[in-house]
Amino acid sequence: MGTLPEMRVVASEAELREIVQEPGRFVIDKDIGRIDEHARTIIAHSPLLLLATSDSDGTCDVSPRGDPAGSVLVLDDHTLVLADRPGNRRTDSFRNLLRNPRAGLLFLVPGMNETLRVNGRATLVSDAPFFDDLEVRGKRPHLAVVIQVEELYMHCSKAFLRSSLWKPETWPDRTSLPTLGQITKDQIGIKEVTADVIDADLALDAENNRY
Repeated sequence: MGTLPEMRVVASEAELREIVQEPGRFVIDKDIGRIDEHARTIIAHSPLLLLATSDSDGTCDVSPRGDPAGSVLVLDDHTLVLADRPGNRRTDSFRNLLRNPRAGLLFLVPGMNETLRVNGRATLVSDAPFFDDLEVRGKRPHLAVVIQVEELYMHCSKAFLRSSLWKPETWPDRTSLPTLGQITKDQIGIKEVTADVIDADLALDAENNRY
């Protein structure tokens, strides 16, 4: 841990509210706690979501989940299903959910500056009748997460407008950034193979083991 500079720490909600005023009624009332027709439309068009979980001790994790738009199932007005796809097998999110069955989701739609936020109780399942509907490229998942929706509301556009995320002209030149192979080699201290070899292996795995 590094040495932190001298800071004025906010340690109570009262201190927080001295800086940030109470939200207006509209902001409070926007949580509808269910999946309405608008939420269904956004979920159906979202190819990427972020899944936030925490361990029983509060240790947090956020994991990106990507699939063709429409892959997240809406079973009813309070139930979502997310398929698990092949990954690095760390199972950070799943181990968290077994210890603390609470989850937060953020649905993104390309080109849309507003996002959909969902919070609720999560259950990890290994089979159910709806697993057939989770198939992609003929591959049926081995695991899925069922979310019982407790909170659901839209998040405004300011973060995406400030970041200009969807404006290609603001994107950095990809060649100016390190590749995952180079990052992996440096961070882990791999000496026996080059970054190019690691990148080639990663690209092959990403192509052949998506589902």
